[in-house]
Amino acid sequence: MSTLTLPAPAKLNRLLHITGRRPDGYHTLQTLFQIIDLCDQLTLTARDDGVIQLVNRISGVADDDNLIVRAAKLLQQASGTRQGVTLALEKKLPMGGGLGGGSSDAATTLVGLNTLWQLAFSLDELATLGLQLGADVPVFVHGHSAWAEGVGEQLTSATLDTPWFVIIHPGVSVSTPAVFQDPQLTRDSRPITMARALQGGASEWRNDCETVVKQRYPAIAEALDWLSQHAPSRLTGTGACVFAAFNNAQTAHTVAKAAAPYGSAWVARGLNTSPLHDALGC
Repeated sequence: MSTLTLPAPAKLNRLLHITGRRPDGYHTLQTLFQIIDLCDQLTLTARDDGVIQLVNRISGVADDDNLIVRAAKLLQQASGTRQGVTLALEKKLPMGGGLGGGSSDAATTLVGLNTLWQLAFSLDELATLGLQLGADVPVFVHGHSAWAEGVGEQLTSATLDTPWFVIIHPGVSVSTPAVFQDPQLTRDSRPITMARALQGGASEWRNDCETVVKQRYPAIAEALDWLSQHAPSRLTGTGACVFAAFNNAQTAHTVAKAAAPYGSAWVARGLNTSPLHDALGC
């Protein structure tokens, strides 16, 4: 096996509670990550010269800052392998959308290279490496919808409902650091248990970043208010994407088509197991 083509799925934060702020400036949180079937696609081709090569660059992102290049170099260094890889990324997920695209791309790189290079790292070992790249990387490495705590790295697998989601990207870029530094951000949500969160269900879920983001980005507020007319709607992560769940694909597609004035819209199915792990039999 010299080439693998693998999906890098998106996620939604079905809820996001900010429970505190650590001395180092990072915020503690509780969230429900749900994998969805909207994916980037990554092709990895093994090479024997040790070179990590990216063939299609992202405008404005230097290769050394690209998460898939960083992930490949990190695994290469951790394993001591002399192998290299050529990476080709087909980008479908919007950058800065709150869908975890960059983190998922990095996770697919780690999991895919573990197979391609025949390294036999465990998923736990890969997740520990991935945490160096970003707090959302471990959930994609483990490949299952999950309850998360800490800065998002303390994961417990969760089985969620699997509706059809309408996702709207209003075409603006959200500054995550600015959101978390905003003095109006809620930082003292009372911690709850995973069982209580699941028992409460979607009708009680919220995103603590939403009020600040709506104030700072009117286009997101407009998209969220419009989508809320059709179903309970929330921000994912710090945005810019907003989403709502529907019971059937036909209704979801009708709403997504009508969302055109508010930005780019997609329909995606909620999943509990990552298509990456389905592809590799993890």
